[in-house]
Amino acid sequence: MTFINSLVTWIMKKRMHQIELFIKYPNEVQEEWFENLITSAENTEWGKKYGYKNIENADDFRQRFPIQTYDTLKPYIERMMKGEQNVLWPSEIKWFAKSSGTTSDRSKFIPVSEEAMEECHFKGGKDMITLYCNNRPEAKLFTGKTLVLGGSHQINQLNTDSYYGDLSAVLLKNLPLWAEFYRTPELAITLIEDYEEKIEKIANITKLVNVTAISGVPTWNIVLAKRLLELTGKDNLLEIWPNLELYVHGAVSFTPYRDHFKKLAPSDAMYYMETYNASEGFFGIQDESDSEEMLLMLDYGVFYEFLPIENLFDDDPKTLLLHEVEIGKNYALIISTNSGLWRYMIGDTVQFTSLSPFRIRITGRTKHFINAFGEEVIIDNSERALKEACTQTGAIIREYTAAPLYFDGSKAGGHEWIIEFEKKPVEFERFVDLLDETLRKINSDYDAKRFRDMALKRPTVHLAADGTFYKWLKQKGKLGGQHKVPRLANNREYVDSILMLMKGVMV
Repeated sequence: MTFINSLVTWIMKKRMHQIELFIKYPNEVQEEWFENLITSAENTEWGKKYGYKNIENADDFRQRFPIQTYDTLKPYIERMMKGEQNVLWPSEIKWFAKSSGTTSDRSKFIPVSEEAMEECHFKGGKDMITLYCNNRPEAKLFTGKTLVLGGSHQINQLNTDSYYGDLSAVLLKNLPLWAEFYRTPELAITLIEDYEEKIEKIANITKLVNVTAISGVPTWNIVLAKRLLELTGKDNLLEIWPNLELYVHGAVSFTPYRDHFKKLAPSDAMYYMETYNASEGFFGIQDESDSEEMLLMLDYGVFYEFLPIENLFDDDPKTLLLHEVEIGKNYALIISTNSGLWRYMIGDTVQFTSLSPFRIRITGRTKHFINAFGEEVIIDNSERALKEACTQTGAIIREYTAAPLYFDGSKAGGHEWIIEFEKKPVEFERFVDLLDETLRKINSDYDAKRFRDMALKRPTVHLAADGTFYKWLKQKGKLGGQHKVPRLANNREYVDSILMLMKGVMV
């Protein structure tokens, strides 16, 4: 195993030269991919409709047709799901990633071409290992197994040639043999659809495996970790897996979970690595051990545009290319991919933290914010404020959500929070004050509305009992996989539903 570990890590390091190449020539690499995508799709139905053969450059491309959403591409995708080919992309597409993103009842089915699997998703997985080995030359990752929790939807057949499932399920079904060898548990267990049954079986199997790495959404890994500790009677994961060295996470901000994982794996040698891997593509990897920012991956068959968030609702919004972005501004991410998503608004907002190389952090969702009173609070604001409140009061948050509390007669409006703590704050009222004060410091619009409680009053915060959010997700049939609690909403749909559950009313 030691020899194999050395061989694999050496092979992965060879990729560093190519990564350094797109870091050095980012705009040229993106221009090359743009031309490749347009040329590849010029004879598709979409390419003919929009005259791809006559598109000369990215400016022409941006002027040719408007930004797309899932709803605008849905008629084309539905035809592809029925077996039609050469609609949005020339190669055969028979895999679709089912994505809900939040607890919305409406599912999206994202086409996943063979090119996207190989040149984007699998390449991202290999690059993740490459960057890890580059930062940790002494890594012994391949002396054991990587625990992959997997999605909540296994593969389902649409017709004789088409299949859908969670992105993780789609990728697991198509993994190369070498990757499958280093993964645990076996595929049949990983793809069990009943999440509670899956957790139980994985816990019982992997407690006896030499696990060196864990990968998955923090929420569900915590559920698994708790069950493992119950079964083994151990105090932390390192007592079960002494060689555990890496946790790869994504899908949600790690900020609320960081302290919890430090308790689960109490070692300074534990390495945490964030990835930006969505159903639509693999976009970013944390490339530095001392920074939570992610390197924007530029040679994965994805062409990027960035829409300033203040222009999101313009009639004809103008996007920026990579060389036009600025540090510290929020942009909605627009992508064109080698699966046939064209000028597609993925729904995430990002902020650049560096322009050489291009590094980003995810700041929220285009639909997940609170702006009922002009306060423009985004997820990044809430995460930073909660982190400060937790640091000052010794609290650890498990889950949370927030929504507007509307004007009631002469009373000011406000924000209503529901928080489930892993460790409650020593002083709860001080926690609320710190949450409010930090929001005021980092968001001038919120601060203005809080002036003398005229428009916004002090936040109302509810303490949720242990397991509240888990029960809520279970009631919604949204356990596991990419399903996650919506952090912020500009309406009261989620908050009212959870409050009813807390009062013992079925929702």
